Amino acid sequence: MRHGFDDAAVAGVLAHMNGDHDDDNLLIARAYAPDADIVAATMIGFDGAGGEWRATLATGEETFVRVPWPGGSITERREVRREIVALYDESCRRLGIAPRPHD
Repeated sequence: MRHGFDDAAVAGVLAHMNGDHDDDNLLIARAYAPDADIVAATMIGFDGAGGEWRATLATGEETFVRVPWPGGSITERREVRREIVALYDESCRRLGIAPRPHD
């Protein structure tokens, strides 16, 4: 059974990701849906098993990209950041892009 996070945790993470990390959302969606011509992506949710992004294709159509957390299932809000950073790093590796430093 997947762990669900409370509404405040989900809203906070999504606001941060979609307000401050649009490029990271796009990078993750492209890395985990490599056969799709993705031009934009928005994080739309997450649970204890992974995150989900709505991606816009070059044709204007939308698709969804669900990615499991690299470290396995999580249950704490503080673990979400760790897993998204790991997704970002793995996305850079998959796409051959040098990752930026993490604060």
